[in-house]
Amino acid sequence: MARTHPAHVDAAPTQGAPGSPPTWWVWPAAWPVTAVFVLSNAATPLYVLWQRDIGFSKGTLTVIFAFYIVGLLGSLLVSGVLSDRVGRRPVLLPALALAMAACLIFATASTVAALVVARLFTGIAVGAVVSAGMAAVTDVAGPHRKRLAALLASCAMVFGAGLGPFLAGVLSETLPAPTVTVFLVEAALLATAFLTVLRMPLRRPTAPAPGARAWIRVPGVPRGDGLRLVLGIAVFGPGITATSFVLSLGPSLLGGLLHTTDRALAGAMAFGMFLAATGVQFAVRRLRRPTILLLGAVSTTAAMAALVTAVHTSSVPPLIAAAVLAGMGQGAGQLGGLSLLNSSVPPQRLAEANAALNVGGYVPAGALPVAAGYLSDAIGLTAGATIFGAVLAALATTGGLIVLAGRRRIR
Repeated sequence: MARTHPAHVDAAPTQGAPGSPPTWWVWPAAWPVTAVFVLSNAATPLYVLWQRDIGFSKGTLTVIFAFYIVGLLGSLLVSGVLSDRVGRRPVLLPALALAMAACLIFATASTVAALVVARLFTGIAVGAVVSAGMAAVTDVAGPHRKRLAALLASCAMVFGAGLGPFLAGVLSETLPAPTVTVFLVEAALLATAFLTVLRMPLRRPTAPAPGARAWIRVPGVPRGDGLRLVLGIAVFGPGITATSFVLSLGPSLLGGLLHTTDRALAGAMAFGMFLAATGVQFAVRRLRRPTILLLGAVSTTAAMAALVTAVHTSSVPPLIAAAVLAGMGQGAGQLGGLSLLNSSVPPQRLAEANAALNVGGYVPAGALPVAAGYLSDAIGLTAGATIFGAVLAALATTGGLIVLAGRRRIR
């Protein structure tokens, strides 16, 4: 496939090379990714309130969480290809509007069904952002700043994912009507992201080649980039599954270990996890991509060892260590995977490639925590978390071995 570049620009640049956006735009271009990911996990500390008011089990809680994954995966089947063909803006603006609708539903939710719908809408919005939004950051950064674009897009995702539960935890403990206040604040953040996308200097896409593949399909990468995708998924998948487990069942684990339902504490643990995911990316950004991926695999394996230790000793420090290490595993795996794709995939396939990476990551992130939640209901939280930890540690170790085997075939 010829790797041509788009020829038209929606908004005229004000500086830099002819036809390229101004350098400073690469930073605000990442804001819509952050704003939507704030929503993605903002509900985490609030589930204890909904469980108290509505009444549902840990298994139901993980199902609510899984509907987010269902929406996200369904969105990824469409949004990547759609973004590459019609442009980033026509995908991002409806996604942000849907995210604001999710805020309204969360703020007024009084049934499990309402929570399911809100999570579904959130997942659809996130699917659009991880494909079109991250590709937009790369588009704005230009061909000479691809490493910076991958770093900013990846950090925007994990920082937003951590900021959401932290803000929700603090606001819900300090202000009245917590489930309303939290989502009003998030709706305001999304409104600023909407305005940012309207102003963003994005290029128009090139027309699809004659005989182009279907619009709705399992996303993939161009011929020759398959190994890069496999290596990214092999590490990113276990990493994001580990953080998904902490998000969905972390408050339950805190309740069992500390006998507390403090929402600020649950939010702080999630924030620390994603702060580690952000920090590790800046720390390793100059390393070779296979090395970054190997660090991700090692971190996820260590996280599972700490998780098993925490549930068997009823000790909080190992649980916090598990959250931090899980964040590092996701952060390194995500940065390594995105960097591999950014370095090779042409702009007209980049959103689809980002979608493919996230499909590979979110499938286990949706399935395994749900299984662990129901298993914990059946045999107890300690046994369920132990089995989950062992399975995920095996997957992370396998991912590391796959990277070792393929590292000489990529740059």
